[in-house]
Amino acid sequence: NKSPDAFSVIHDGETGAKKATNHLISKGHQRIGIIDGPPTGAVAGLKQRMDGHKQALQEAGLVFDPDLVAYGDYTRYSGQLAATKLLALPNPPTAIFAFNDRMAMGAIAAFKAAGLRVPQDIAVVGFDDIPAAIDFSPPLTTVKQSGKDMGRVATQMLLKLIAGEPVLERRVVLPADLVIRQSS
Repeated sequence: NKSPDAFSVIHDGETGAKKATNHLISKGHQRIGIIDGPPTGAVAGLKQRMDGHKQALQEAGLVFDPDLVAYGDYTRYSGQLAATKLLALPNPPTAIFAFNDRMAMGAIAAFKAAGLRVPQDIAVVGFDDIPAAIDFSPPLTTVKQSGKDMGRVATQMLLKLIAGEPVLERRVVLPADLVIRQSS
């Protein structure tokens, strides 16, 4: 919500994405494919993720390549299709950063079907840290956003508003942390 009077609780997707990209760069990856959400009706959180990715590339002296961006619809199957498209490039990426975990899992399925090993042949990082991420094969490196923390802070804010108490911060930004597992 863009209204200055609105109350909101969000995660710092930009910093989370920057951490994810920096992690892949630290592993020696320079061609990092992105699996973004649908290009139409862009979600603000996804724009923040792309901004963080681009910042990390720029700070590392790498150039953003729009050819390394494929689009999905947040489902595992769409991640599989997007990853297949990225693999077909003349100079395919050595790592994938998917803007949600389900698309990252689809990418891993596509790579396995193509005979590639994750992370030895291609690294994968997701976003959200859904419960299935830790049990996936290989366990998924991902940016953790805590829905529980978001709900707790929003509830505290709402209860203060109902009670007529002052709410000092109208916009609360919670951290998004990188959880490193075996997929990268």
